Amino acid sequence: MTPLRRLTLVLATLALTAPATINLAMADPARWQGEWPSTDFSRSSVDFDEIMSGGPPKDGIPAIDAPRFIAASDESRLSPREPVLTYAPDGAPARAYPVRYLMWHEIVNDVVAGRPIAVTFCPLCNTGMVFDATLDGVPHSFGVSGKLRHSDMIMYDRQTESWWQQATATAIVGDMTGTQLTQLPAWMESWDAFRAEHPEGLVMDEPTAPRRYGANPYAAYDSSERPFLYRGEDPPHGIHPLARVVRVGNRAWPLERLRAAGELREGGVVLTWAAGQASALDAREIGAGREVGNVRVTDAQGRPVVHDIPFAFAFHAFQPDGRWMLAP
Repeated sequence: MTPLRRLTLVLATLALTAPATINLAMADPARWQGEWPSTDFSRSSVDFDEIMSGGPPKDGIPAIDAPRFIAASDESRLSPREPVLTYAPDGAPARAYPVRYLMWHEIVNDVVAGRPIAVTFCPLCNTGMVFDATLDGVPHSFGVSGKLRHSDMIMYDRQTESWWQQATATAIVGDMTGTQLTQLPAWMESWDAFRAEHPEGLVMDEPTAPRRYGANPYAAYDSSERPFLYRGEDPPHGIHPLARVVRVGNRAWPLERLRAAGELREGGVVLTWAAGQASALDAREIGAGREVGNVRVTDAQGRPVVHDIPFAFAFHAFQPDGRWMLAP
């Protein structure tokens, strides 16, 4: 079975009610208006030819609202090397959102210390990002549209049904076009690393939806030759499209360079790498994936810096003029 066919079947299984035929056609606003009656397709900042259906329909991958949490000391399902997306704001216990749940839901709408947030993960781009979900004083919540652009998840807000590019935190279609979400400091780390640093922290409890939590439906994806449903050009400098990079703003550090160095101090930030985290997109069981390590990015004072760890193709697609940090 080809990687494209395998991933097509995977995306079908992710849907709450999978369509009989997977439509991988490009976006057609006229055809989609019935499904999206509140979306203003006359307002857009992107070429509609770049938008494709990933298979599941609107909300076919169901976002989670009002997640339940338990004490980290009470969690027994997670294996030590499993990745979690950590959000640790001042004045509140740190929260771990296990990738075993984000893999199947992609968005978690939560409220932490009175702040509405959207916790997001796009498996096809490896982009785990947390956003402030308040816009102009109005709390928003988000769902999964079922659409992709440059293989990245397009979210939608439930208030206006505008479409948002997850990788750029920007509304690209609808009333909110051009509006930017604020990305908050958050990072991927192993469950062991979270427990060690935040013994009093909280971890998201297992959702009630019937899913194979802990399994990786995209087995061997990050060792594939090509990204799924990506038609753009490859990254420069001979970097493999599915190599991980550490993105800070418009700069990208190849993960392999950081791994070899252990620590880099460049451009006003400090990047560190330590072993202990499994790739969520390698083995069939998330916790058994090959080593990708724990990455932290801080300023000189040790404060967390906003970053994420996309695949190289995604950085290049959304930051075509971005700076590649290949050497000091």
